[in-house]
Amino acid sequence: MAVILLLQAGLLYAFSWICWKAFRQHFVKSALDNIPGPPAKTLWKGVFPQVFNVNAWDFHKEIADKYGSVIKIKALLGENQLFVFDPKAMHHIIVKDQHIYEETSSFIEGNKVVFGPGLLGTLGEQHRKQRKMLSPVFSTAHMREMVPIFYNVTYKLRSTLLSKVENGPQEIDMLHWMTRTALELIGQSGFGFSFDPLTEGGVAHPYSASVKQFIPVLMKVLFLRTYFFSTFAKIGSPKFRRWLIGVVPSKALHQLRDISDILHNTSIEVYESKKRALAAGDEAVAAQIGQGKDILSILMRANVDASEGDALTEEELLAQMSTLTFAAMDTTSSALSRILWLLSMHPDVQDKLRQEIIQARKQHGDLVYDDLVALPYLDAVCRETLRLYAPVSTVSRVTRQDAVLPLSKPIKGLDGQEIHEIAVPNNTNIIVSLMASNRNPDLWGPDSYEWKPERWLNPLPNTVIDAHVPGIYSHLMTFLGGGRACIGFKFSQLEMKVVLFLLVESLRFSPSKDKEIFWQMTGVVSPIVKSDNRNDRDQTGTPRPKLPLIVERI
Repeated sequence: MAVILLLQAGLLYAFSWICWKAFRQHFVKSALDNIPGPPAKTLWKGVFPQVFNVNAWDFHKEIADKYGSVIKIKALLGENQLFVFDPKAMHHIIVKDQHIYEETSSFIEGNKVVFGPGLLGTLGEQHRKQRKMLSPVFSTAHMREMVPIFYNVTYKLRSTLLSKVENGPQEIDMLHWMTRTALELIGQSGFGFSFDPLTEGGVAHPYSASVKQFIPVLMKVLFLRTYFFSTFAKIGSPKFRRWLIGVVPSKALHQLRDISDILHNTSIEVYESKKRALAAGDEAVAAQIGQGKDILSILMRANVDASEGDALTEEELLAQMSTLTFAAMDTTSSALSRILWLLSMHPDVQDKLRQEIIQARKQHGDLVYDDLVALPYLDAVCRETLRLYAPVSTVSRVTRQDAVLPLSKPIKGLDGQEIHEIAVPNNTNIIVSLMASNRNPDLWGPDSYEWKPERWLNPLPNTVIDAHVPGIYSHLMTFLGGGRACIGFKFSQLEMKVVLFLLVESLRFSPSKDKEIFWQMTGVVSPIVKSDNRNDRDQTGTPRPKLPLIVERI
């Protein structure tokens, strides 16, 4: 009886919410009505399916070119959302007024269910407290300590790849190896734990498969997550919600539940092992992978020494593990795969990069942190790839009160008048386009859609400098900015540079001769092979992410 009453209450809440949405959009006028944007395809979903789908590249470019840097997007039942990449508007959303423009409830609640109350699942003071505790772990001084761990892991990868091409060039799925490597890098340097031997045929930890499945599975329920998950999270107890997911006939929801279980159970396994080592003393810690210099060991020590007000709970510590692993693995493996693919398509750039690496190797051997990050062409290749092909294309925010959004460049309203600022109502969803900002021709010039590493070897255009884009990295939005900027962006860059330094030195990458690669605009961009071959698809017929490249010894 209680179950039926809860279900009825949930359905009544959802029905009331939909009615309120429909009334608000069609009978309550707002300044957003005057903002230009693409017409809705349907009343139910507007242009939501065009904005969020694996092949949305052309649509994003088309609306940016046609409507400018602030665009009205029609969503559920005619709801007005904003699509924004105006620099001044982004500064207010991401930095100045970030307490007004918060992460959406569906994003926070969804991450809290899967990862726990970590950086991606908290807001306000709790989030700030966590960042304060974690920030020293990602300092430049600590990054220097991690370089030997990164080299050790990457040497294992290189040895395996060299053995695979010992008898001549071979086609290798480099996404597979970049994903395994990124997980092992965060495993060893983050937690002093090995997930993967990085050998051919080596048995990877179940955690590896679960993290890789998370984004593809999440994309299958994106619309439901966006509009209904925060309501679902309020129904009954966690035990009841788990039961409810079990009876709902949705394979994707069941997969998300199972992924969450594996992430949580593995975090507990690693955390308890670390706790026992710390309790046993310095010798036990030194005997573990990472020798106590990993992120978790340092964080746990700092947490013991922190005041009661600053210390994190055990639940928060566990949540950071899954949060950081997911954030570090998927985005870094995506970026590394994209760079290798681009180098294969531009052999002249690959040769030039290899010469720089070989020359540096002759002078210094394995480069220390400061020498590695200072390699100009390696840095240019990384920056240009992260500019043009950011692993994450958009982020979403929602206003928590009425706000005024100023613009750096006026837009023309549907009434023909210039708009210099926009009155944004409370509870308005805003899509911040990292990709459109990074590719904005007004800032980067007419060649903004071209991949040109050389642009970073000269002073950047004044239009870029003067725009004051609020990103924390190279006038780009790739790693966001403000209080929710990517806390591990230096960590990610260092990983990429160590991997590229060792692989490009010894291996040449060329495109597959008979396989066309398509990059999907999923939550984290991923490559697939354009193919009708069943081997390239999973049980549901969905293409498997993969990046086959021809690899040969130098």
